[in-house]
Amino acid sequence: MSFLTVSTAQLREWKRSVRQGLLALFRPAPMTAVEWADENFYLSSESSYHEGRWTTLAFQIAILNAMGNDEIRTVNVVKSARLGYTKMLLAAAGYLLEHKKRNILTFSPTDTDAESFMKTHLKTMVRDVPVVLDLAPWFGKKHSDNTLAALRFANGKQFFVHGGKAARNYREKSVDVVIYDELAAFDEDIEKEGSPTTLGDKRLEGSTFPKSIRGSTPKVRGQCQIEAAAEESPHKLGFNVPCPNCGEEQVLKFGGPDTDFGIKWDKDKPETAFYQCEHNGCVIKQHELQDESREYSIKDGRWICTETGIWTRNGIDWFGADDEPIPTPESITFYLWTVLSPFTTWERIARDFLKSKNSPSKLKTFVNTTLGETWEDELGEKLEWETLYGRREIFPRVPDGAVALMGGIDTQDDRYEGRVWAFGPDEESWLVDRWILYGDPAGPELKRKVAMKLHQGYQRTDGNWMTVMRWGWDAMGHYTDEVYAMSKQQGVYWVIPLQGANKAGKPIANFPRKKTVKGVFLTTVGTDNAKELIYNRLKIQPQPGVALAGCVHLPSNNEICDEDEIKQLTAEIKTAKIEKGRRVYRWESGGRRNEALDCFVYALAALRISQQRFGLDLNDTATLAPRPKRRRSRVTRKNSL
Repeated sequence: MSFLTVSTAQLREWKRSVRQGLLALFRPAPMTAVEWADENFYLSSESSYHEGRWTTLAFQIAILNAMGNDEIRTVNVVKSARLGYTKMLLAAAGYLLEHKKRNILTFSPTDTDAESFMKTHLKTMVRDVPVVLDLAPWFGKKHSDNTLAALRFANGKQFFVHGGKAARNYREKSVDVVIYDELAAFDEDIEKEGSPTTLGDKRLEGSTFPKSIRGSTPKVRGQCQIEAAAEESPHKLGFNVPCPNCGEEQVLKFGGPDTDFGIKWDKDKPETAFYQCEHNGCVIKQHELQDESREYSIKDGRWICTETGIWTRNGIDWFGADDEPIPTPESITFYLWTVLSPFTTWERIARDFLKSKNSPSKLKTFVNTTLGETWEDELGEKLEWETLYGRREIFPRVPDGAVALMGGIDTQDDRYEGRVWAFGPDEESWLVDRWILYGDPAGPELKRKVAMKLHQGYQRTDGNWMTVMRWGWDAMGHYTDEVYAMSKQQGVYWVIPLQGANKAGKPIANFPRKKTVKGVFLTTVGTDNAKELIYNRLKIQPQPGVALAGCVHLPSNNEICDEDEIKQLTAEIKTAKIEKGRRVYRWESGGRRNEALDCFVYALAALRISQQRFGLDLNDTATLAPRPKRRRSRVTRKNSL
């Protein structure tokens, strides 16, 4: 009996050895990472909310397939929590190890994190995925192929797990796949030898199919490693889903009280949370979006890059903006946040926001882990419209300190908007007037009304009248010819057409020495510099009766400066972008209205032109007398406008 038992055990061991020996010769039918995961992957009880077989969700398909696609070298995933990212990472690792037979190196932020990843995630995956367990005869035993730093499998491939703090951990290994888990928590410079991705990706040199996978919940803007990695990719993909009601595609956004889209709820009732469609205002319930039996649902979503127009549904087949097939991109970035997750509710998102909105530390966590966005570390100093609204002042329409008036005009498809700013010594400024005129911008009636506004006079407290010394007028868009015509009719030195240059380092106004072929002085405006200057000056706190250099004064007059005006003044924030391989910051409104800010920029450009080309000196008040009010007859003679 003992002989038979031993013989049976030996036979079983021989069979196992032969099977493992033949594995090197076995060539399985080609599978995508999603196909492999849906057939083989298992959610382990130690590291999952729900133990059981894996099923790839609609928004996970392209990400998981991209992780396994040999043609894609770099995959960045900027994500919030509760999206199953770690499980996608493990499924991809299992697929690459067993099906593609690749050597893998995973970095965690610290050595402790690496040990935890090995114990909690990797070894439980090996245990619970049979096709991987077949490659691990050492599992559950003390063995040189089974350590906390590395696992060696029967197909000859290895899986290394290291902490990312020490430069030595980035040396010597030669692998096919490098994975950076929670990259945002890594140091920016590893022991003064370089960034983690630069050092880690060096380990891929020589691989036939090199793959770098970086994923993380983001942290502080400008200091975040996943942000820096993501910006290096030319293709930044957002998950566009069709509205279950109207079918229009959109990337779901959190929105806010100032937007007509996003997650909404009745006041103090987060249980009523729903999503308002960005296109037609449809009310979308979470279960409607997740219901794949509907004509339009999350199953029909696709990943689209807003900058390049390329898109994919599955991470395997790629298309251009014209919907024609294109070669697979080499580097891509996915952006996704909790709104897509079936593992939480929109009600919970609303509740989390309400709990965190009044606490900077809690709000930071909400922005990072729920919205999947970087946190502005300067948020305490950031311009908040409520703060500016609360500090509005009562002052005369044109204060005694005003030396010159400058105007800015913004051109829209259905209106012209203008603002008049008074400037005094050291460029202290006051908002004097706001006007919005609706109609056809190319029509004679609207242009006649605008001409009257150009010549409007304003009385100072000392009784003297002032008119606008110079106007800066947005000339880009559909009505360039109309702006040029107004400049020539009203005075080419008085009404200056402007075009923005959204690049750092450009002067606020670069007035040309000669007219263009159209007969006007088209002036380039460095909008980045102008907005930087304006935002810095808006942070200066006014002091009653005290002249402050650069201070911006806002009137407590809703006709000129109401909530909407201040929201528009503070609508833009700096966002990071990669241009020609370099990280740069650009001012963006995120879809919020910003006409007030634009008009301030144009008025500031008019001031710079007046100073640099026409000799205006705001501090030389002795030589500056208020200009007399223009005679109305000049406007009357221009009824042909």
